[in-house]
Amino acid sequence: MSQAALNNRLDRPVDEVNDHILGSPNAEITLVEYGSYACPSCRAANERIAQIRDQLGDRLRYVFRHRPLTGSDIARRAAELAERCPDPDQFWKTHVALMTRSATLTEDDLCAVADDLGFDKQDPDALAAAEARARARVVADEQSARASGVMVTPTFFINGRRYDGPWDESSFADAMLGSLGHRVRAATLDFVSWAPSTGLLLLLASVVAVILTNSAMGHAFEAFWERPFGLTFGDGAFVMPLSHWVNDGLLTVFFLIVGLEIKREFTVGRLASRRSAALPIAAAIGGMAVPALLYMLVIPQGPWFHGWGVPMATDTAFAVALIVMMGRRVPIELRIFLTAAAIVDDIGSIIVVAIFYSGELNFAYLGAAVAVVGLLALLNRSGVYRVLPYFVVGVVLWACVHGGGLHATLAGVLLALFIPTRPPPDLNALMTQANTIIIAESRHNAEVLRHGPSLPALQALDAIHDRFESPADRLLRHVEPWSSYGVLPIFALANAGVAISMQVLGGHEPLMLAIMAGLVIGKPVGLVLGSALAVWAGLAVKPAEYSWRQLAGAGALAGIGFTMSLFIAGQAFPAEADFAVAKIAVFAASVLSAMLGAVVLWRVGRAAASPVGAQA
Repeated sequence: MSQAALNNRLDRPVDEVNDHILGSPNAEITLVEYGSYACPSCRAANERIAQIRDQLGDRLRYVFRHRPLTGSDIARRAAELAERCPDPDQFWKTHVALMTRSATLTEDDLCAVADDLGFDKQDPDALAAAEARARARVVADEQSARASGVMVTPTFFINGRRYDGPWDESSFADAMLGSLGHRVRAATLDFVSWAPSTGLLLLLASVVAVILTNSAMGHAFEAFWERPFGLTFGDGAFVMPLSHWVNDGLLTVFFLIVGLEIKREFTVGRLASRRSAALPIAAAIGGMAVPALLYMLVIPQGPWFHGWGVPMATDTAFAVALIVMMGRRVPIELRIFLTAAAIVDDIGSIIVVAIFYSGELNFAYLGAAVAVVGLLALLNRSGVYRVLPYFVVGVVLWACVHGGGLHATLAGVLLALFIPTRPPPDLNALMTQANTIIIAESRHNAEVLRHGPSLPALQALDAIHDRFESPADRLLRHVEPWSSYGVLPIFALANAGVAISMQVLGGHEPLMLAIMAGLVIGKPVGLVLGSALAVWAGLAVKPAEYSWRQLAGAGALAGIGFTMSLFIAGQAFPAEADFAVAKIAVFAASVLSAMLGAVVLWRVGRAAASPVGAQA
């Protein structure tokens, strides 16, 4: 997909030569529609366009581009018929006729419009030339639609940005006139749709935490995160420092998302088949084992030895964001490989945390947790597809896991495993049912004392909408933005603050060296070694779209540990001085890994794009 499609932007600007335009070229609002004369929705929207033009007058410039319905011969012939018009006035008369002659476009409509235009009286050579120009014009509009990310008709673009909102008069007017609410929403969607936005926000939160920690507000900033917060029940209380609520409570949302993504990848995603999963699984295992071994070689047995899990993790947000920012220099297959390897890495990190970084076990609470997991399994097997029961049981599971001595965030992963998926819906049946309800309700519009759809109709439409997505997919779609743009930045604010001072490093040089060696050296070596062994053994096949050097560059990016590395460091180093050094080491190693990976991928990508590289 093109960058225009990714950014929801119009692929080419409007111009007087190649576009059909109504309105002044100096109008402050430009509305571009990609539509089809055989599309019922386009024909219905045609009246809305007329109302908007009446409302805005000279402030609006309207542009129509063709996107004939796929597989519809009559839709294509209607578009080419309109394009054979000799002048703009004739085109717009034909456009209106094709949109409004009958409820559904028919062969009789095409014949009648063609007769009115008098095309059958033209010279054969002139007619053939006009038909060729018309076909070329329609094809050009179709290419523009694909480049702009148009999937359905009609699709509207307001001042170059795709409009995905409702078509009712109030919503359309807000979008056209650029109300404050619409501008804020549009800016938010633009930022969220930009792939590196998650990594950028995480980096910003980390920088803010470091600045505040090293400023005059440092003591107050640290005291804020240590402030106790909790619930009291008579003589009983459940109170933890705010930082623990972030790391043990809020981060559970992040682990829930990780669990849902793992579940999706192993069911319908990139890890669903053995052949597609073998290479990233082998790479991830190597990328976890070698950093841990390097750490153990540097750190002898002692209080720091327990931190071998710190350099094992990869921060997917930062790594994938850097690959996306390099654009076409990095093959999409390499991005898929790194994302899949990071997901397997997440599984390994979760297992490591569960086994090696949990507290003293309380088997009574753990027994209760097992019973709660059984209840989740029962809900799943019973076909309970509402999210609320799983949420309530999930809160109980979190409390049991926390009381049992395991890290409470593991409750998020366990919950994700039991939130149900569904077989794919029968789209034709659901769309037919929805259309039947909407048509039946529309007949009541003119009735006295009747406002809009009835409550039973709304409930039926809600049920149809719910069936389009499984509960797991719906939860992932709704909660993932909160995790990426809320939970992770707050986690970075609470954990990334470290006092930058040479005194902090005094006597901790081996610890810093071990973490940095694991991330900067161990990650790329382990990832490439694991991949090479899997290919050599015949267990996996490396895609031809990227080279071994590019795979090594992705391995270097995998050395960006950050989120999970900081999380494990917080569990491995209870002493504040040790944790502070571990944070500095993770930051430094992540920056070095990012620079090394970016340089390797940039240079290899540039060489591949050059004529010499192409010949090689």
